[in-house]
Amino acid sequence: MVDDYAGYKPLFTEVSGGNAYTELACFAHVRRKFFDLYQANRSPMAYAALEQIADLYEIESQAKDLSIEQRQLVRQDKAKPLLDELYAWLKDTLAKTAPGGASAKALNYALKRWPALIRYADTGHLPIDNNACENTIRPIAIGRKNYLFVGTERAGKRAAAIQSLLGTAKLNGLDPAAWLKDTLEKLPTWPNSKIDELLPFGHNEAANTTTNFRDTHSNTAYGTASLRPSRYK
Repeated sequence: MVDDYAGYKPLFTEVSGGNAYTELACFAHVRRKFFDLYQANRSPMAYAALEQIADLYEIESQAKDLSIEQRQLVRQDKAKPLLDELYAWLKDTLAKTAPGGASAKALNYALKRWPALIRYADTGHLPIDNNACENTIRPIAIGRKNYLFVGTERAGKRAAAIQSLLGTAKLNGLDPAAWLKDTLEKLPTWPNSKIDELLPFGHNEAANTTTNFRDTHSNTAYGTASLRPSRYK
């Protein structure tokens, strides 16, 4: 599952081991185009698109706890008719929209990727979007421009070490802020021979707060936690 970056395209045309890769497109990226348009000028067209996409996500919410086989049946019964309606609406709306503008670009983005967008609905295991990955890499994506200004190579290495420690804390179910606070408080009087006991490998109960890191970060990539535009008024 990828966005529309051109560098990915060869993956779906070149053959590896006799089989080409299967492309999946992300509905969250499609939705983002309309969301930005709606935020900019309260476009009625963007609102209508967001409403229809929200209905697709509602189906995913209802089916998330089902088995793969059951989810496939739900998608075929409920999602595929909505996808057909959305496709017809996109084409009809594009025909009535001036080319070159933000509205046409949002519509074209969805239509151009349509076969890859709807592929999930024929299965029970493929995702509708790439939000799980997007949420994971967001801290890197947000911070990468800041990393250009660490000052010196030595400072960059220190920043990388700190990022690695915080990332390790997350992977071990610790609250990174709580772990860091606990570690800094202990560090001045902690013996060097036992310094490894402060590492964030999950055994530091003082830093292991009741709230797991994953529970504190909801699935909000591209605004999909709040799907309907009316909630942004």
